[in-house]
Amino acid sequence: MDFSTLLLTNAGIVLGCMVLLWLLSLVLKDASIVDIFWGFGFVVIAWSSVLNAAAPSLLAWILVGMVTLWGCRLAGYLAWRNIGKGEDSRYREMREKPGRNFALFSLVVVYGLQGTIMWIVSLPLQIMPTLEGSFTALSVLGIGLWMIGLAFESIGDWQLSRFKSDPSNKGKVLDQGLWRYTRHPNYFGDCVLWWGYYILVVSVDESAWWTVIGPALMTFCLLWFSGVAHLEKRIPNRRPEYADYIRRTSAFFPWPPESKSSSSPVHSHSPTP
Repeated sequence: MDFSTLLLTNAGIVLGCMVLLWLLSLVLKDASIVDIFWGFGFVVIAWSSVLNAAAPSLLAWILVGMVTLWGCRLAGYLAWRNIGKGEDSRYREMREKPGRNFALFSLVVVYGLQGTIMWIVSLPLQIMPTLEGSFTALSVLGIGLWMIGLAFESIGDWQLSRFKSDPSNKGKVLDQGLWRYTRHPNYFGDCVLWWGYYILVVSVDESAWWTVIGPALMTFCLLWFSGVAHLEKRIPNRRPEYADYIRRTSAFFPWPPESKSSSSPVHSHSPTP
């Protein structure tokens, strides 16, 4: 299967998955189930690409393994965190807006948009099985970045879940561990991880440089669309003390924090992709 056909095949698979998931969301009255599928959707795309390729290389199989580990961990974590908790507040606000046909709105804006973003972001994953090349020093760099990103995302999620599981921490800020150096270690890790995928791909064939649109779009979403900017636009309105945490802690890239002020900031964070 040539690459253009593979792209169309994967687009059809993503479309089918999103429509089925949308129908399920109508039955459950919970549009936020799309968040759980986000990571697993990339696993589906990666396996579709490698199984439909003529002769995938060893590095292509390694990449599929990396994506599978990351995507299943993320999907499992979000399922554990979200199932039984009801629809996420972001989707409830969309649903409750007067005059909106939420079923149609969610099909286009929630499921359609996320499916499109997923397909574009995954371009490096889709092209990898079609490339021929050998393992290089640049490949080591790509895998190394992926490992760093996975560690930040996984450890950040674990530290947050452990912190929130302690009732005595209710209304307090998590400013220890990775959260001491960045307000969003999970978003930072996700970003680094995707650049690791991309570098691994171009280490095999430099002509695949144009798939940079994938990690670039992911970085944009994490920083300015559905990640840091979106989340931090909401928190300070509910928790004024959060401003001190913003003042002394890097928003994205890990950096030593400034000293605390006399106030005790409050923080509540939801690390959804």
